[in-house]
Amino acid sequence: MIWILFAIFLAACFSAGATGAMFPPGEWYKQLNKPSWTPPDWLFPVAWTTLYLCMAYAGARAAIEPENGLAMALWALQIALNTLWTPVFFGLRKIRAGLVVLSALWLSVAATLIALWQIDFIAGLMFVPYLIWVSVAWALNFTVMRMNPEEAAA
Repeated sequence: MIWILFAIFLAACFSAGATGAMFPPGEWYKQLNKPSWTPPDWLFPVAWTTLYLCMAYAGARAAIEPENGLAMALWALQIALNTLWTPVFFGLRKIRAGLVVLSALWLSVAATLIALWQIDFIAGLMFVPYLIWVSVAWALNFTVMRMNPEEAAA
């Protein structure tokens, strides 16, 4: 593995994650009705740090493989959508639009996983936890939308 590639992919991941500091959940989110299965607050930075390390490792592995164009394009798409969700949901407070972004993110993560898997099995495997986490995030966003119809309509 070329470590400089890992560092570049990790920088992209943590740049996406920086939107969490720019658009923190705040009181608006705390006041929303949420399901009982909502993950605890402390889990989010732990999960995202782990996921970003896996995503960067997968990207770096795939970057040195031949015929990686589709996988790299999809990797770029998913990190762009990953970056977009926080400002849409927490910054703009658009619950429905957040769900649309998460739906596109889920599709792009699934496509990236498949594309990575085809060129490097381990790189594909590193995206499995990410797809699971985005699935949970989608379900949470959807449930919050259903439990807060006035906020979702705003």
